[in-house]
Amino acid sequence: MSSARITSLSFVLLLLVEMATANLPRQTSSAPAGNGRSAAPAASSANARPADPAKLFQRGQDALTHGQLDEAERDFRAVLQVDPQSGGAYANLGVVYMRRKQWDKALETLQKAEHLMPQVAGIRLNIGLAYYRQNEFLEAIPAFESVVRDQPDAVQPRYLLGLCYFFAERWADAATTLEPLWNQESEHLPYLYVLSNAAHRAGRKDLDDRATTQLIKLSDGSPAYHLFVGKSYLNSEQYDSALKEFQAAAADPKLPFVHFNLGYAYLKLQDFARARDEFLKDAAVEPDLALNYDELGEVYRLMQDDKNAEKSYREALRRDPRMANSHLGLAKIYQHQEKYPAALVEIDAAEKIDPERADVHYVRGRVLLQMGRKAEAKKEMEAALHINRAQMDTGTVPSPELMQDPQ
Repeated sequence: MSSARITSLSFVLLLLVEMATANLPRQTSSAPAGNGRSAAPAASSANARPADPAKLFQRGQDALTHGQLDEAERDFRAVLQVDPQSGGAYANLGVVYMRRKQWDKALETLQKAEHLMPQVAGIRLNIGLAYYRQNEFLEAIPAFESVVRDQPDAVQPRYLLGLCYFFAERWADAATTLEPLWNQESEHLPYLYVLSNAAHRAGRKDLDDRATTQLIKLSDGSPAYHLFVGKSYLNSEQYDSALKEFQAAAADPKLPFVHFNLGYAYLKLQDFARARDEFLKDAAVEPDLALNYDELGEVYRLMQDDKNAEKSYREALRRDPRMANSHLGLAKIYQHQEKYPAALVEIDAAEKIDPERADVHYVRGRVLLQMGRKAEAKKEMEAALHINRAQMDTGTVPSPELMQDPQ
């Protein structure tokens, strides 16, 4: 069983294209627009007849269905030249940009579609997905919440909302949101892994025991089963046990992220050379996963290899500019090299992304102290202590297998 099961969440293409045609104006002239791809989408002179937006839309829909994104974008933009109030065209443009992972453009067009068609839950679902695919879980939550309110029995938005709560460490909300999906999802290991972890951290012993019992019941000795049992051991800081499970999971060379989890277990056991090798193996398989390079940066930094650590952190940020840990890792390198202004720049970047991280304030305090700015350093240390007291929970281990893009 693939760990992608938890995120088999396709874009809401069919819903959008079907509802969108109903919002297009009827043809204003009996003469049809050109059918060829080279035809101009709108009138080329004062005497030319206006384009038929319904035909343009259908042509864009067909192109989108067949993955012809450039053609689809051109046709939907042509629709908007004729009818700037076509919410369906904006919605499907958003899908085009989501397919390209052009998230800013996707959100811009989807939000215009939502303004024109606020009643369509599928548009809000795609807005949530656009944030979710960027790991912007707090931003995604309101969109998913609105869809769940409208469609409380729909599996996809509820699952996504539960995952957002989970990644945002809102354990009680995650458990409450995911529990109603038991009948549909309790035969799937990733669901049980997330539910049991959320329930445990929320103090829901009944639900934790129920999910754990079901997880054991599904034991079939498969690599996927070993992977999620290993994840459970990681979360309970039983690293030797986790390592054995991941080694068993590695029997399936096609199972995603086994090497990542092996690397994480070795890192926690302070076996840095093996951790490095496993993260490098995973990076070879998943070259776009920013977490691999972030963890590699951590390993190299702990091995006092500043050059490769800095390179790895930069690789992580190139793939995901919102990796607060990579900024903080760079700050620690620059602090070690006594490049204090550069360290403060990276600390500021990390705080902007995640202002509630105690270690961000702690490292800033250390840097300021080394710069002789004692009063400011004291404030940062106090802030770090305050956050530490408020956040007794250590959070969950990184789980890239739960974020795998099914496309």
